[in-house]
Amino acid sequence: MFSSRRRDSHSTTKSFTKGYKVNKSSSSFSKEAGVSKRRHDSSRRRAATGSMTINDPDTPITNNPSSAITTLVVGSEQRLFAAHEDVLCHSPFFQAALQRNFAEGNNTRRIALPDEEPEIFSSVLEFLYKGDYYPRLVHSKRRNSWELEPAEADRPIESTVYHHSVDGDLLKDTVIYCAGEKYGLEELKKIALRKQGLQSGIQCSTILASARYAYANTPDSDSKLRAHYLALIIRSRGTFKRSGTMQLEMWNGGTPLFFDLFVALCNHVDDISAASSTPRSNRHS
Repeated sequence: MFSSRRRDSHSTTKSFTKGYKVNKSSSSFSKEAGVSKRRHDSSRRRAATGSMTINDPDTPITNNPSSAITTLVVGSEQRLFAAHEDVLCHSPFFQAALQRNFAEGNNTRRIALPDEEPEIFSSVLEFLYKGDYYPRLVHSKRRNSWELEPAEADRPIESTVYHHSVDGDLLKDTVIYCAGEKYGLEELKKIALRKQGLQSGIQCSTILASARYAYANTPDSDSKLRAHYLALIIRSRGTFKRSGTMQLEMWNGGTPLFFDLFVALCNHVDDISAASSTPRSNRHS
């Protein structure tokens, strides 16, 4: 198991909450998605549980002893994971890395991933072996919606993960989506995309940091994850318009013009929404 890390957070920024469901036919944030004032407790550092490390006696890699095992050295702390090569080869990234090791005569069967977060890579491995990662998606026939499975007694559900590249919290499903992009795992991207927005109590600052991370780690052609964040911010525009975090984010990215433009856009959308909801008989009075 991974050791826990702790960081104290004194942020007073507003946070958003989401219902723990999303319509089966929708790939965007649920309509209930919005922003509230409930704070997310980011002081708890994430303990990566259920990870498939070589020290875990319950690792499922023993289920297929016929395939060679590769050791993966992950993160700045060099955490060790192990996986079967035939499982890793479902990823074009790892297939190329294994072929490169073979071509170079490297018989140690080790792949270094110094920039990866161990908790994220644990979820990637879990997907490769099980087709999903914790917490798994379950479909409710009664509600015709996708939901997250209940938390296990010894395994809390963490919506964010500390990422060394930004020295702060990011939405875990967003980072996993970007990992799926990096490793060429389209199905993992679909699952991570569907899980976007199913957790609650996320700070505005975390949303914006995650949006920035998504833009930095997806191609310009990405029309899925980026659209999620644009839709979320527009849908929750009232809170973001009042958010000092949003204003600082835009000022740091350029000039006050960007925030003024955002506020003007919000006001315009609000005016259109108000007009469309006004009965026709009242519009001409």
